[in-house]
Amino acid sequence: MPSFDIVSQVNPMEIDNAFSQAKKELATRFDFKDSGAEIVLEKNEFKLRAGDAFKMQQLTELLVGKLAKRGISLKNVDTGSAELSPLGHARQVVKIKQGIDGPTAKQISQFIRQTGLKVTAAIQGEEVRVTGKSRDDLQSVIAAVRQEEWAVALNFVNFRD
Repeated sequence: MPSFDIVSQVNPMEIDNAFSQAKKELATRFDFKDSGAEIVLEKNEFKLRAGDAFKMQQLTELLVGKLAKRGISLKNVDTGSAELSPLGHARQVVKIKQGIDGPTAKQISQFIRQTGLKVTAAIQGEEVRVTGKSRDDLQSVIAAVRQEEWAVALNFVNFRD
């Protein structure tokens, strides 16, 4: 039976490229010179450090801008609030969300059932598998899901006949 998977994935190479571009700009910008600001990438988390709250805001905007330019949906970027230390230093963690969480997957599968097409949607971990007898029905499901607004950016992969 034809099937496809609905997932929410961010290409790790694009994350690395955005990180490299942000570090390069951080090193060359005059307003960050000798400020002690830095960006560290650990798996799907960026750890930002800056001298004060204003520099942290500038650093966050720099990183988010680079992520957006690399084609990473801002729905998958979770910018937490900046933590200020008593000395005035600021720290912040920016997370990249991978996978579809349970409540969102349930909403997607319910939406697919409400379309009235003869397909089945099954939640499998952090993805939703959609199967049906007709390729046309599956393509209609893809079109309907794309038209809706979801909490995360969705990708359609593993389309099989």
